Amino acid sequence: MKKKNIISLAGDLASGKGTVSEILIKDLNYGIYRNGEYARKLAKDMGLDITSFNEYLGKHPEIDLQIEKSAAEYAKNHDNFIIDARLGWYAVPESFKVYLKVDINVAAKRAFNDAKRKKTESFATVEEQKADLEKRFRLENERYWKLYKVHKEDMSNYDFVLDTTDLTPEQTAEKIKEAYLAWLKS
Repeated sequence: MKKKNIISLAGDLASGKGTVSEILIKDLNYGIYRNGEYARKLAKDMGLDITSFNEYLGKHPEIDLQIEKSAAEYAKNHDNFIIDARLGWYAVPESFKVYLKVDINVAAKRAFNDAKRKKTESFATVEEQKADLEKRFRLENERYWKLYKVHKEDMSNYDFVLDTTDLTPEQTAEKIKEAYLAWLKS
């Protein structure tokens, strides 16, 4: 399979994909494709929070398929970009496939304090946020297996796996860049 100059960023919820992708697009002078923004916009347009939208997708697989297909279609005509999507690695297998892990307690604190999430997620406590992250993880896993027969948490799907729990976004981006450049040369 021919490699493309594309990094697909997948990972645990609140592992830093969005923040790290912003650093990478600046450092590499790459573009960005975000499935999550598309999904959040659809959720907001429907008057749903993101978890309710995930439940809705379970009953409407055609929308999920449309969301995932959009990344593959974009990659056909573009190069030099980052895909910020849970199944970016699946949609664009010729990309450098990265998975970011994070401790669930750290993820819950990150998500709870992320102002951008407040439009589609509203919780009174970090514990409520954590319960929601766990529910979304389960819903996504069930849906991805049912639709695509893949487990996003199977680390053999990825070229590079990194735990971001104790890393800054800048440290994470630097480690990804190093691994990516090595992958391109191999």
